[in-house]
Parts: sequence; structure tokens; C-alpha cells
Amino acid sequence: MLKIYNTLTRSKETFTPRVPGKVGMYVCGMTVYDYCHIGHARVMVVFDTVARYFRYLGYDLTYVRNVTDIDDKIIQRANENGEDFSRLTERFIDAMHEDERALSVLPPDIEPKATQSMDSIIAMIEKLIANDLAYVGSNGDVFYSVAKFDNYGRLSGKNIAELQAGERVEVDSAKRDPLDFALWKMAKPGEPYWESPWGNGRPGWHIECSAMSTCCLGNHFDIHGGGMDLQFPHHENEIAQSEGATGEKFVNLWMHNGFVRVNEEKMSKSLGNFFTVREVLKQYRPEIIRFFILTSHYRSPLNYSDEHLDEANAALTRLYTALRGIESADGKIDKAYKADFEQAMNDDFNTPEAIAVLFDLARELNKSKDDPERVRNLAFTLKSLGSILGILQEAPDTFLQGGSHEAGLTEDEIKSLIEERATAKQNKDWSQADQIRDQLKAQGIVLEDAPGGKTTWRRES
Repeated sequence: MLKIYNTLTRSKETFTPRVPGKVGMYVCGMTVYDYCHIGHARVMVVFDTVARYFRYLGYDLTYVRNVTDIDDKIIQRANENGEDFSRLTERFIDAMHEDERALSVLPPDIEPKATQSMDSIIAMIEKLIANDLAYVGSNGDVFYSVAKFDNYGRLSGKNIAELQAGERVEVDSAKRDPLDFALWKMAKPGEPYWESPWGNGRPGWHIECSAMSTCCLGNHFDIHGGGMDLQFPHHENEIAQSEGATGEKFVNLWMHNGFVRVNEEKMSKSLGNFFTVREVLKQYRPEIIRFFILTSHYRSPLNYSDEHLDEANAALTRLYTALRGIESADGKIDKAYKADFEQAMNDDFNTPEAIAVLFDLARELNKSKDDPERVRNLAFTLKSLGSILGILQEAPDTFLQGGSHEAGLTEDEIKSLIEERATAKQNKDWSQADQIRDQLKAQGIVLEDAPGGKTTWRRES
């Protein structure tokens, strides 16, 4: 039985879908004013893996991940660039999709954009005003009245009285209470705007997700996910807005992935340790990055470093090496390893434990070379279970021989040197054979001699 940690209840719960056999999942996506960074990559990979596993279990999943394509940062960046905001967001949406494809992240079923959801956003704000949970401030902006919503703070564990005590009342504030937050912002001169009952303006960030999620999945759905940094205030405000407008429970289960740290420090531009996916892809192949992300439990901090990525490369190389030279297309799933894998994933999507099962499989595979049928079935199982994590889908030689070789030896040059070495060994010219091996090693090429005289090769990272 699948158990998932629910941030709202702070406990693992047996997953029970609202509608038998169906799952609705909404994940907060990117605000598209720049390239995706490693933190974004973690959200993409984590919830892609969750989606893959739900489908593996046979659920009819509707996975929604939104795009925030209008907010203050987008407007500021567009103004700095001297371009229309929509051209800016289109460019970075395209870049986001390129990064997704590189990381083997499957597209969500629905990808709503804030700018295409204005009718739903305005309708929800109107409901909140009608329910006396929102008001028009003195500056024309529309605000949510936090104090009027019962149990505000239950997701993040924050106490509203303590929050109020910690807020300084703004001088000449347009809000009635410092905790109140904007649902609709009046447009400043030169800014993009949409017409509304309260004048020309644009939505606040929080209301966008409430409107898009309920529009796509209904007022009440199964799972809402996102980064841990979104618990407060974003997801807290989503609950207040959605339940305040609909009168129904918003979400059954909240999932949050942990932070990404860089060399044990918080990733931030100010510290100079901020990495985009594209920068990392110049050093490491996409599957290595995906594998690295999955080696930590999704709720734990993920510590990014070159050392850890090198370790991920070495580990993934071991798995591909175990599959090398084996035809696995017509194998059968090994039920024991399948059960171990499912036990790990059913325990709150424990990908480190699931990966450990893959290594157990690889070790068994290496020990079973004298039993062709056993080998074929183990290899088939390894690739099949790997596919649920979005890994091990390349041909082994493609991965092992496909590393970076800029200004290095070509495949034909490597094969030619291997043939020269084979000739030297036939002639018992061991010195020449060793010299060629060392020459290849210096170029990052590792030779592996198999019984019977066959030599295979792979590139080091």
C-alpha cells in the first residue's frame, strides 16, 4: 500500500484517492523570467517520478503543473531588456521545456498559464469579496482578509497571533491588517494589465494557483506539491483562497520537496553558488543529474557538489556496465526484486532505497553470467524498474561510450588503437599493449578485457 508524507498532518498516510482509480495532482511550476536552476530541476524530476509511479501502479493520473507568466519579476526583467513581457516569457518557457526533455521529465497533462486564466482568477476574487473574505483597499488593490479565515497557518504550523505580533503596521497602508495579501493589483503606468470589476490590473501570485488548480482538477483534489519554500505563505494562502471561495476542502495531501544546497550552503545568487540546469549540463550528462537528484529522498536536503555528481556518474556507470552485452527485450520481471522495489517506492517514494534494489539486481546479474535465461530476466527487470525512475533507458554502450570527448579521441580512433593493442598482445609485445592502454587511459578511455579476448571500452566522466 502506498504511503505518502502529508505536510498538513505531519505524518505518513495510506494514499486513498478521492475517486477510485483516479488521481488529481497539481504542482506549482516555474515563474518564467530566467533559466531554470537546480532547485527547479529537483521539482521537475521529483514530481515526474511521482507521476511515473502512480501510472505504474495503474492509476489514471491527471498531472497539472502551472506556469506563472505574469508577476513583478517578469515585468521588471522585461523592462530591463526593453522587450514585451510575453516575448520574454515565451522564450523562457521554451527553454524550460528543453531542460525538461534533457532530464527525461515527461510533460504534465495540463500546463495552464496565468495569463490564460484571467476569467477564472477574477471569478474567484469576486466570490471571496461576496463571502466577505476580501475587500478593496484604499489604493484600489483587492486584499484577502486573513483574520477572517479559520485555521490560517495550519499547513506551515504558524500561529496567526504570533504572525501579527511579528508584523510592523505599515504607515498609510492600503491594507486593514499587515497579514492581508493582494489578490488583484492595480496596474502602474506602462505595465501590462487586464480589465476587471476593480479596474485595470493583474492578479497577485497566490490567487493564480488557486484558480488554475481548481479550474483544472475541481474544487477538491488529491495532491498538491511543490518546493518546501512554498509552504508559507504561498500554499497557506492557496488554502485560504480556495476554501474561502468554494466552501470545500481544497486538497487531501500536501507534498513538499526539500531544499537544494551547494557545498552545504544555501544556493543563492548573492553567494555566487547559483547554478542553472544549462550550466550543469555543460559538465554532466542529463541522466547523471537526474540520477543524482533521485539519490536523496525527496523530502531531504539535496547537497549539490561536483564530488556528488561524480559519484552519481560512477554509480550509474556500474549499473550500465552490468547491462552491457545483454539482450533483455524478451525477459520476464523477477518478482522478488519487483516486490523490493515497490516496497521502497510505496514508502513515501523512497528513491534511495529503490536505487539500492537496482544495485542488488546488478550484483546478482554480474554473478549469473553462466545462466543466460536468468541473466536475460534480471537485465529486463533492471531496465523495467529503472524506467519507473526515468533512468537506464539508453543502450549501455551509448551511455558508456558517449561521454564528453571534445578535443579527444573519436570512436574510430579508439577502435583503431584497440585493434593495435590486440595485435601487440597476439605478438606477445606486452610493453606495446600496455603503452596503448596507458595512452587511452590518459585520454579518459577505460579498457575492459573479457574472457575470450574481447575488449570493450568506456569513457570516464
